[in-house]
Parts: sequence; C-alpha cells; structure tokens
Amino acid sequence: MSMGAITIACATTTTQRHRLTHFSEYTPSFYFPLPSIRFASKRSLFFTKRSSMASSIQVHASSTIAEGAANEEMKAGSSGFVGENDLLIVGPGVLGRIVAEKWREEHPGCQIFGQTVTTDHHDELIKMGINPSLKGNEVTNQFPYVIFCAPPSRTSDYPGDVRLAASNWNGEGSFLFTSSSAPYDCNDNGPCDEDTPVVPIGRSPRTDVLLKAEKVVLEYGGCVLRGAHVYWLEKGTVETRPDHILNLIHYEDAASLAIAILKKKLRGQIFLGCDNHPLSRQEVMDLVTKSGKFSKKFEAFTGTSDPLGKRLNNSKTRKELGWEPRYPSFANFLGLSE
Repeated sequence: MSMGAITIACATTTTQRHRLTHFSEYTPSFYFPLPSIRFASKRSLFFTKRSSMASSIQVHASSTIAEGAANEEMKAGSSGFVGENDLLIVGPGVLGRIVAEKWREEHPGCQIFGQTVTTDHHDELIKMGINPSLKGNEVTNQFPYVIFCAPPSRTSDYPGDVRLAASNWNGEGSFLFTSSSAPYDCNDNGPCDEDTPVVPIGRSPRTDVLLKAEKVVLEYGGCVLRGAHVYWLEKGTVETRPDHILNLIHYEDAASLAIAILKKKLRGQIFLGCDNHPLSRQEVMDLVTKSGKFSKKFEAFTGTSDPLGKRLNNSKTRKELGWEPRYPSFANFLGLSE
C-alpha cells in the first residue's frame, strides 16, 4: 500500500461496483480497483508448483515468451500509422484503464497503447483494446496524447522515467502527469489550493522526487494533475489520528478530469483534483457506518501524534476547465444527504 494512506477494506452488503480514491501524501498515481464499495484491492501472481526445477523453468519460459510477444506488439504498433487522437498510457492501472475507456468513447477508432514494467496484466489490457508494451522497449513513433500514471515505487529514477515518457509525445495534443498533493507545503489541516506554495527542494526526499518529475513535465510543456490515492480499512482499529483531513475523489471523476485536461491541449499548467468536500478520517468512517453498506464494524483510530493533512479546494481548476465531478462528495457517493 502507498505511504501516507490509511488502509481500509470493508465487506459490503451490496453487489454494485464502485471506484473511489483518497489523496495520498506521497503517492502520485491516483487510482486502484475497488470491488463493490471496497476502497482498494491487492493483486497476486500465482504459479502451479510441480517441482522446484520444473516451476523455475516454466516461469522463466513463460516470462520470456510474454516479454517477446510484448516487444513485438509494441514494435508493430509503433511502426504503424499514428492517428491524431491516439493515446499512450504509461502505467495503465485503474485510472489509466478508465481513461482509455472514456477516451475511446469520445474518439472511436483511435489506438490506445499501455506501457508497463511487467507483462503480468498484458492479457487484460489486450482484452480491453489497449496495446501493451514493456518499459524500455524501442518506440519508433511519438504520440499526440500521453498520460503518465505510474507511481515512483517501482523505479530508481522517476524523473528519468517521466522524461522518457515525454520523449514519446509529439507535442501536438497533450502530455499529462498525474502527481500528488504532497508537494503543497501544508500539513496542519489548513486550506490548500492550486496556488499554495510547495515544499522546498531538499526538505523531503519523497516530495523531491515528485517535484523533480513535475519539473521535467513542465519543461516539456506538459501539464500536471496533483491529486488523490486510495485507502482501505482491514482491521477494527487504526493507529492514526482521527482528525487528519482526507481529500476524496471518485475514480470516474478523476478520469473525466484527466480527459478534460488532455482535450484542452494546454501547456505548462498545474491542476488539482478533489471533490472540495474534505473530511477527517473519523468523519469518513462515520459516513461509512451511517450508510449501512458495510458488514465489517470499524472500532477506532488510536493515534495522537502523526501528521495532520490539508483541506484541498480546486475551484480554480474547475473554472479553467469547465469541469464538475459526477459525485460531488463522499456522502453523495454513499447515497446520503449532505
């Protein structure tokens, strides 16, 4: 799970599938799958074990075949015609997949490519109509639209990865980097918007990574979307303080916001994604309990000294883009009155 996020996973009594996100302090990629009204999910890769040697050979062979296929797929796709609405998604997790779905609805016939660090989910991407590729593969063509959704946790050179993604942009449409609210220098539950000063370089290695990556994006003329990450609860008590402020946004609203930025073809701007209804951790759990949609009982937050959060407001982003969320608040998402 991401640093700075509460872990939350409650069973639900409904069968609907919803997606929700929570702003992480340190993780720049927004979104993960949310079965039912669960706030996140973990994925595992399983192999059938026959013998240690046979298993090793089988896994190695499968990996080699998959990587080879991915290489060929990317070469084939990148050597062909690139349309004016084609999209490259770097890190096609749940946010990227929702963006792909919505982008294709608006641009039928476009090609969508997804770049990953492993082949683990390439079959899933292919079924969704996303042409998968492995990070580091040779790309001979550039794309008019590029969105970078990959987190920094799986790389030693995050700004370098962003620079590589930027080099795959032809400069015609948009390049968008999904970042985090962590760079804003506010950790006292105070107000925070697009113009709030950022943490000085050198104070925190975590924010340094994000700010250096954002700098690369802006140098290329791309845009930055600072925003949220997920959380889930999987135990009755959590050792964090209940008054820490969280900022929420629904997955589909996050995707629609990203698409709104891409379509505007803007250059060198920073936007903020949130629902403008910040809540404390305790308020979130009170709403969850009030909704009656979860079978697991949350007991309490027990922390007293961990950091506070920030109250995000993205009114400037909304005005600039003419964008509004489908779900204006967490209470609305749960079907509760404000």
